[in-house]
Formats: sequence, structure tokens, C-alpha cells
Amino acid sequence: MGVRKRNTAERIKAERKEIAFAKLTNIPSSPRKMRLVADMVRGVEVFRALGILKFSNKEAAAKLEKLLRSAIANWEAKNERKAENGELCVSTIYVNCAPMLKRLRPAPQGRGYRIRKRANHVTLVVDTIENAKKKA
Repeated sequence: MGVRKRNTAERIKAERKEIAFAKLTNIPSSPRKMRLVADMVRGVEVFRALGILKFSNKEAAAKLEKLLRSAIANWEAKNERKAENGELCVSTIYVNCAPMLKRLRPAPQGRGYRIRKRANHVTLVVDTIENAKKKA
């Protein structure tokens, strides 16, 4: 590996040291329902976001809460220390469509209505608050 390539790789690795992410794939709910919950926690401090998700009455909130706990654990494993209150925030969260299951439902007069069973993928990135402010 050349010197320039090695220096670039080391710089990228140092930048990624502060960031931790978690992915949840093929969640059997529509992306629109998941985005409603994801919008509630975007840019919020992680322990406050956990409180928001815990007391939300949406089904998607429980899945996002578990994903957020996983991202926090990933950050703690990378940095070899516990996350303190007011240190981390949800810097990025996005919901993408997963492949749809297409089914047919019997309809009157010999027809069939198509049912689209939607699913989604969620990616959640946790970063320190100082780094998130620098990027914004």
C-alpha cells in the first residue's frame, strides 16, 4: 500500500472511531409508519431518545428502541468506555424500503386483488454531540 493511501485509510479509520451504527433489516411494517417514529428521535440525545421511544405507543418504537440500544453498545465497544449522559446523539437515522411480498386476495366475480406486504430497513448512526455539531 502506498504512503498516501495508507495515510488516507488511517484518517478515515480515526474519523469512524467516534461513530457507531446499527442496522435492522426486513422489518415487516411499512416504511411510512417507521419514518414517523424515526423522525421523533432524529438529532436527539440518546438517553432522551430512549425515553421517547419507551413511552411511544407505536409498534415501531419498540423495534427502534432495541436498535438504538444496539448502536449505543457498539459505540461503547469501539471506545472501550461507558456512554455518559449528554455525550451521544442520534446523528443520522434513515428508513429504506425492503423488497415487497406480493400476495393475491380473492375478490368478487373471479378477480384477485393484489396485497402488497411492505417491509423496511433502518440504519441508525450514533455520534458524539461535538462531532455532530461540527458536521452541521
